[in-house]
Amino acid sequence: MSTIDVNPRRSSKTKARRRGASDPNRPIIQPRVPVKTMADDTEDVELDFAADEQERARRSAVIRHPLASFFHLFFRVVAIVAYLLCDWISENFASCFVLIITLLSFDFWSVKNVTGRLLVGLRWWNQIDEDGKSLWVFEAKKASRGKNTGTEAEARIFWLGLIVCPLIWTFFFFTSLFSLKIKWLSLVVASISLQVANLYGYLRCKAVGEDGQPADTRSFMGQHLLQRPDIIFGIL
Repeated sequence: MSTIDVNPRRSSKTKARRRGASDPNRPIIQPRVPVKTMADDTEDVELDFAADEQERARRSAVIRHPLASFFHLFFRVVAIVAYLLCDWISENFASCFVLIITLLSFDFWSVKNVTGRLLVGLRWWNQIDEDGKSLWVFEAKKASRGKNTGTEAEARIFWLGLIVCPLIWTFFFFTSLFSLKIKWLSLVVASISLQVANLYGYLRCKAVGEDGQPADTRSFMGQHLLQRPDIIFGIL
């Protein structure tokens, strides 16, 4: 015994549903599924290689501070030449002593206050704190783009002049000692003291810049330079 649906609306909906299922030309509508986008950890990061190349080219460019580079070598080289020619220029030892010490004093001031800051971004000085104690300060400027820092050529000029000239005066010390020129020996010792003071100060600044130590330090062990020979040889 069959049942007949007497509801015309339900009957028409059922027929339409059956007709749509059997119609091949009817488009199939799929339900929307929310798609979650996930960030890819391996996404490429844009690197500014052009800026790095420009910075490298700027650092290896010609001398940017010609006046500072000139006076970094001028006074110390003239002092060495004056020492070698003093016997031929003048027989008065006092005038030679005053001339050489004056040249090296100018060199000490210019290297400590001007050329070290411009050519390599280093500086050092001494100050008295509130307790009346002497405090030595060593600073190294952080490298950054667009700043008024020296080039690699200027850094070589700075460190070569700072290291080679004390070695020459050390050679003069032994020649004066073996030749028993006592009065010239006193001049050489004073010259070495002025030259080595700047060398020691800037090596301290170099160590502070590489190790990231605080700039304000009250004590320093000399063994640190012996444990870190790359500080001296790495700058040449």
